[in-house]
Amino acid sequence: MSASATSADLLIREIRADEFHRLWPLFQAVIAPGDTYSYPPDLTMEQACEWWTTPPSRCFIAESNGEILGCYMLRPNQPGLGDHVANAGYMVSPAARGQGIAGILCEHSLQQAREAGFTAMQFNFVVSTNNSAVRVWQRHGFTIVGQVPGAFRHATLGPTDIYVMHRYL
Repeated sequence: MSASATSADLLIREIRADEFHRLWPLFQAVIAPGDTYSYPPDLTMEQACEWWTTPPSRCFIAESNGEILGCYMLRPNQPGLGDHVANAGYMVSPAARGQGIAGILCEHSLQQAREAGFTAMQFNFVVSTNNSAVRVWQRHGFTIVGQVPGAFRHATLGPTDIYVMHRYL
């Protein structure tokens, strides 16, 4: 990949549970440091697959030359009377960071959310020390609408704040 990825460099497509095993190494690499996701260290592939691919969740991967460089999950933020607001989670392979992939995935997810009839998107749990993610989401129109003190047990920093981020579609 070039230093700055473009949509043309990536194939972004939805996957089902039967392909999740291809995504699992990236997923593990992202959650293992304990600095961005609240998933437990002993999370199994089966649990992750269920959370990311069982409807109403939808899972998308970004690949280039058969290599998975990133992914995201899209779902309603809440059931019932809150299901008009989308929620998403994104992961980029450590080896592919700094290439613009998170931004491309964000734009793709916003379009998918619009097409699915969502009116807004909300991130419930953005670790405040994940500066690159916060910057990417802000560049894509998200604002910090809340801050929860010490809600994340960061593996090296200890109790760390999280942000709730939102944007209308």
